[in-house]
Amino acid sequence: MSESSQEQQSSDGVSLGRRNFIRQSVVSLGVTVQEYIKHSDAPAEVPEAPPVTERTDWLRPPGAVGETDFLERCTKCGDCVEACPFDAIRNHRIDQTPVILAEEQPCQLCEDFPCIEACETEALLPVLEVSDVEMGIAKLSHQECTAAHGCNACVSKCPQQAIDMNFAAFQISILDDRCVGCGLCQQICKAVNDRVAIRVVPTRVLLC
Repeated sequence: MSESSQEQQSSDGVSLGRRNFIRQSVVSLGVTVQEYIKHSDAPAEVPEAPPVTERTDWLRPPGAVGETDFLERCTKCGDCVEACPFDAIRNHRIDQTPVILAEEQPCQLCEDFPCIEACETEALLPVLEVSDVEMGIAKLSHQECTAAHGCNACVSKCPQQAIDMNFAAFQISILDDRCVGCGLCQQICKAVNDRVAIRVVPTRVLLC
């Protein structure tokens, strides 16, 4: 075979290979465009929102009757909510009944209890003394408590002197017979520590 014939075949082979490459590239591009158009028309996937965990540690206002009777008597009128001078009472997010979230705004144990005075359905009954209030009982986690490091902020703030500090052992204890469950200690603990060591267990839970 002559040299010119060999060069011609080589040239033809290169041209054929180039055409095949271009053809394949065009086909691949076309497939890509089709896939893009198909997926661009599809509705965007909306990520599912994480489930909201409903709080169960809320307290009923002072003077609340037993939970079953409370739910029967409370009309969700909001009178006790409006009467609270410290905005401690709020409507439950789901059923709109009055509740108190101790960590956010505890009960201040007003002397005249305007919330009870405002209730006309006897869902909240009068109490003779502050010590008669039974909203719950504060429970202490010694593992989370920083009393060993000198913290005793909750002791002096308790209106019922229901928190005792053993300075010899640097340990705090709760006096259940004095605690009315106002939640002041829980709010203070959250404010001064990274972890909350005191939490009020609602009366309705204690009675279960």
